Amino acid sequence: MTANGHRRAYQSWGRYPRVEQQNVRPVYWRNNDLDLARIDGPVLPYGLGRSYGDSCLNGGGTLLDTSPLNRFIAFDEEAELLRCEAGVTLADILKLIVPRGWFLPTTPGTKFVTIGGAIANDVHGKNHHRAGTFGRHVTRFELLRSDGERLVCSPDENADLFRATIGGLGLTGLILWAEIRVQRVAGPFIAKEQIRFGSIDEFFEISAESDERFEHTMAWVDCLATGKHLGRGLFMRGNYTWPKRIPRKAAEPRSLFTMPVQLPAFALNLATVKAFNSLYYRSQLTRRTFQTVPYDPFFYPLDAIQEWHRLYGAPGFLQYQFVVPYAQDRTAIKDILRQISQSGVVSFLAVLKVFGDVPSPGMLSFPRPGVTLALDFPFRGQRTLALLDRLDEIVRAHGGVLYPAKDARMSAENFQAFYPQWREFARHIDPKFSSSFWRRVTQTTHE
Repeated sequence: MTANGHRRAYQSWGRYPRVEQQNVRPVYWRNNDLDLARIDGPVLPYGLGRSYGDSCLNGGGTLLDTSPLNRFIAFDEEAELLRCEAGVTLADILKLIVPRGWFLPTTPGTKFVTIGGAIANDVHGKNHHRAGTFGRHVTRFELLRSDGERLVCSPDENADLFRATIGGLGLTGLILWAEIRVQRVAGPFIAKEQIRFGSIDEFFEISAESDERFEHTMAWVDCLATGKHLGRGLFMRGNYTWPKRIPRKAAEPRSLFTMPVQLPAFALNLATVKAFNSLYYRSQLTRRTFQTVPYDPFFYPLDAIQEWHRLYGAPGFLQYQFVVPYAQDRTAIKDILRQISQSGVVSFLAVLKVFGDVPSPGMLSFPRPGVTLALDFPFRGQRTLALLDRLDEIVRAHGGVLYPAKDARMSAENFQAFYPQWREFARHIDPKFSSSFWRRVTQTTHE
């Protein structure tokens, strides 16, 4: 049940695919004897369900709801270390540390994810070029295996299992608690500069000179622009700051608006998205704007709308994120943008960023040096799936990979080509743990 008394829906954020879990078992206490071996069928940890595809789903099996594991254990400000249970959210952590002058070392685009989920998906943020992935800032965690063994894992203790669990999609066992590094920041505000750019080549020029001077960088891209305007958009960059004049309560997270109903599926179509993109791009009247903003709207703009997935209607949506090696000719990015603009399949949100060369610690971690583009496509059946199959071919041909935590449909052949280390990783999977995603990309089934 949720706080307002409604039955909780155990789905992925994209609402595609829809599967039926056989059972859901909440995990309330980390010190209790949890006899996972006695549960029928495969099990999988489930936090807040913010994974877009089926990596958080376990069709025919049992989900271990970790959201009740939401207690803080210790905060050592001198050592810059925070320890908490796996169900604590990034929002919970920010409420604790921001008033004390601290911040997360890196954060994804939503604060409504659990620590366990952030580790399992090895999430990344706008500062990947400096900070790398979330997993780089995890110092240790305790992992419960289905045989009852509890293992403290770190770079020096149970190191292989530590590497497998970071980015391991919840398949190596149940994280009970974790310890992460936090960082001192100049203030809970961002000195933000936003630059309008007219093409994908101009994006790369701005990005190259931004990464040296700004901790956080990313861009919104108009995927429907064509010709000389291919890849046009708005580039955002910023650093932490504390302004001389602070509006009352400006640093606090904004009150949230809840999307009350599902929009009809036809609401997001070629005409409406094209009109929105054009309006949004032209809404910035000057090429550059400068603004000091609270951290919340800078890092988490969509968190201001609870249940924002309802914008896509009952069929749901597919998030598609890839990274391709950085190349001076930018062929892969241009080919993908052309495919999208010519297909008539709309992407309402598109975020472009250059990943740095900070190595990720996990065996299956997604980020690596290159250019990453994240796209949201309203699900329109075979037409959407056919476009994404074509995009897969371009990504694979250029030596790129897809992000498993956001995937709902890539083939087993492509997954195994993207992640040839999957067999090494599979040796560390707990035999009781599985997911709809893993069975799909390794072609195994659960009867």
